[in-house]
Amino acid sequence: MNYQAFTNDSLIMMYEAVRGALAADDALETRRADPRFRVRETPEWKKHAADIEVEMLNRSIRFTLIDWDQGQEALLFDRDVGALALTAPADPL
Repeated sequence: MNYQAFTNDSLIMMYEAVRGALAADDALETRRADPRFRVRETPEWKKHAADIEVEMLNRSIRFTLIDWDQGQEALLFDRDVGALALTAPADPL
């Protein structure tokens, strides 16, 4: 898709549509219903969102990234190991 051809407002609208479809799927799955849009199961959705993000970044459009992990089970890991993995290395100076 030629994202450069779209207006800023069109890019924002398409990105928010992806966010809305993802939220709708998550809400249906919470109620144990089949997701309507199958955003998480269809890789093209994530690619579409990423392509829109690239174009919005090129245009310096401010937006909030879609949280693709929200609504999903978090992986369990040892808290001590996780804390070490998330700690930034010390400044050598």
